[in-house]
Amino acid sequence: MTLEADDGEFIALVGPSGCGKSTLLNMIAGLETVTSGEIYIGDRLVNSVPPKDRDIAMVFQSYALYPTMSVRENITFGMESRGVPKAEQNAAVDRVAAFLQIEPLLKRKPGQLSGGQRQRVAMGRALVRDPKLFLFDEPLSNLDAKLRVDMRTEIKKLHAKVGKTTVYVTHDQVEAMTLASRIAVMYRGELQQFDRPHNVYSRPANLFVAGFMGSPSMNFLPGKTEPSGIRLESGDLLATPVPSGASENVILGLRPEHIHRADAETLARRPNSARVTAAVEVVEPTGAETIVVMRLGQQEIVGRFAPDMAPSVDETVELALDMDHACLFDPTTERLL
Repeated sequence: MTLEADDGEFIALVGPSGCGKSTLLNMIAGLETVTSGEIYIGDRLVNSVPPKDRDIAMVFQSYALYPTMSVRENITFGMESRGVPKAEQNAAVDRVAAFLQIEPLLKRKPGQLSGGQRQRVAMGRALVRDPKLFLFDEPLSNLDAKLRVDMRTEIKKLHAKVGKTTVYVTHDQVEAMTLASRIAVMYRGELQQFDRPHNVYSRPANLFVAGFMGSPSMNFLPGKTEPSGIRLESGDLLATPVPSGASENVILGLRPEHIHRADAETLARRPNSARVTAAVEVVEPTGAETIVVMRLGQQEIVGRFAPDMAPSVDETVELALDMDHACLFDPTTERLL
């Protein structure tokens, strides 16, 4: 399958550990040998081109800063080795330092910086090159949760201002969803889906993508097709159109946010909802929302509720499943029907 980024696009490579996303990034960078296929940067085939001649800049997970050099020296090191004139180096550093708001840090050593500051310096070192392509290899994975959110915003602003084609590797689906114009989901070395974030989330290509994207993940309910809909293992009949060509056995996928209390207002706003009854087993308040684990027959399902709408443990609750957002999968091929 071909993976092609448009000029100026932000592509996220996402998937579990060991799926091949960092290997692919290293092949683009020239740090690993391409065993099959072709890699183009622009119109140029680069399979045999050394990394230094590919006109790329890479930001690593570990920052890769020289501990004995100042921030300014770290940023200018690459330009120094390429013989860039001092005046040009200084102008580039001043421009990038102002852009990233790291001017007060230029004389410090990396050991005197916080994790977020080090990541800004690493990005500054990449920015002074003005390359055709930016490569990010899990740049935020060493940061704490709040700093990750802050730096994610900074990277989004950075891309909006610079407008360079960017390939960004992450195992964090939230980073992929918030940053990328398109997401490439990988699993076991193969590309599973390459599409815009909304499509990857709402119309996943297969069961792996559906389960990997989203937290909590999509609910999967095995069932059998009938003329009027899907009969679940719990015995509930969900009235919904069945795609032509669907086999007798199917798996219905529904995200937690599409499970609601079956009150009159919800049913009026979501007329294509199917009603079922479930027993509440676990309630997990998280602040802005409450995650609820329920039992539907022998099947466990997870719902996402507003705190004031969340049911209580041991309550039996009537639910409305929003079938407008349901996905049907073939259990044999695991692909979306």
